[in-house]
Amino acid sequence: MTTVGDQEVDVMYGLRNVLSKIEGAVARRSKDLPQISPRLVAVSKIKPPAVIIQAYEAGQRDFGENYVNELAEKASNPDILGKCKDIKWHFIGHLQNNKINKLLGSPGLFMVETVDSEKLADNLNKQWPKYRKEEEKLKVMVQVNTSAEEAKNGVPPSEATSLVEHVLKQCPNLEFIGLMTIGIYDYDMANGPNPDFITLAKCRQELCEKLNMDIKNIELSMGMSTDYEHAIEQGATTVRVGSVIFGARPPKPN
Repeated sequence: MTTVGDQEVDVMYGLRNVLSKIEGAVARRSKDLPQISPRLVAVSKIKPPAVIIQAYEAGQRDFGENYVNELAEKASNPDILGKCKDIKWHFIGHLQNNKINKLLGSPGLFMVETVDSEKLADNLNKQWPKYRKEEEKLKVMVQVNTSAEEAKNGVPPSEATSLVEHVLKQCPNLEFIGLMTIGIYDYDMANGPNPDFITLAKCRQELCEKLNMDIKNIELSMGMSTDYEHAIEQGATTVRVGSVIFGARPPKPN
């Protein structure tokens, strides 16, 4: 049990609960979908190193951060460096070109899930050799704005395949892993399957057909604390879950 602010949080219980629900969602998933075991990314935004270490000691390895400065600070934290040797950091926020070097220099960086332009892909490709070990490529996902909301980042679904093709052909230092979306918050599933998840799956189908890729090798990062089970049922291979593991984030000040 860890106290965060005025809140006591049982991170181990939260993790066990989420992993159990992931297992149930996998069992309900259509056998027609690629049977890729889902990866849980624990979103540790604004949470202190102590709870990250607690989650790591409970077996969690993949952690996600929305802001470069916060990821860089946590990744370089002496306690995390000492106690979490195999931690894998996923960057899941909007990446500005002027923050690329700070992000790439962060210990344990595993994947950038939010590549949303050729320019960003080119800059990551150019800068990564300064930081990589031997011939290791930087794992990336292409972010798709499936909900067409102006406040959301990502390429329109119609442009996803061309950006993926650019990464594959023009960015030899990058390893394309899959597609990612944020989608509409608080979608009411009484209205049927989440259209954002359906759209991302269609983008994957399209790029596989046009670029002659095996669908089993293309991941889908979609689903968060409120809808990760549904996302897995719709084919998610990565879910990004925070509050149900680490406790609710404090409300933003007025």
